[in-house]
Amino acid sequence: MMRAIMPTANFLPQPSKRLAPQLLRLLPPPRRLQPVLRIVVPQRWQRAWLEAAMARVLATPIHDGSLDFMRGRKLGIEVTDLGLRWVLTLRGDRLGVVDEDPEASVRGSATDLLLLASRMEDADTLFFQRALVLTGDTELGLTARNLLERLPWESVPLALRIALNRGARFARSARAAHRGQAA
Repeated sequence: MMRAIMPTANFLPQPSKRLAPQLLRLLPPPRRLQPVLRIVVPQRWQRAWLEAAMARVLATPIHDGSLDFMRGRKLGIEVTDLGLRWVLTLRGDRLGVVDEDPEASVRGSATDLLLLASRMEDADTLFFQRALVLTGDTELGLTARNLLERLPWESVPLALRIALNRGARFARSARAAHRGQAA
């Protein structure tokens, strides 16, 4: 039987290990992208994408009642270096973004929140290193964190897992390059 030969990524030109950090240092840090992000991705699009992603990823916990602790409660997520902030609440059978003050808030850089979301870093490690900060009603924040940690990674859509993983690896490499460290 004859098998088709498919080119692999190894045949594509790859930047050398020495060149990659130099190229990554040319990228602006996330805080410099903040003004552009506000223009390119309006708040209503951010809200719609976040709500759609949460509906898909958290469908089971919403329907089985695991997320009932969020009913009427407000949890904030702040991406400090990008100037992004969302406040989430559960209304009916839908987790949505509201324009209200949060009872609890998780703050961190885009890189650290990506590392957390992709499960490349443990929440306890990021909080211990003060890369992430939980303010306000810590019980609400910890309950949400524990639920997300129990969520089976396989239940997250494959495309989202891949995007989170690649985004987190890229952000971690770029941060290391800016700091003059090995990735």
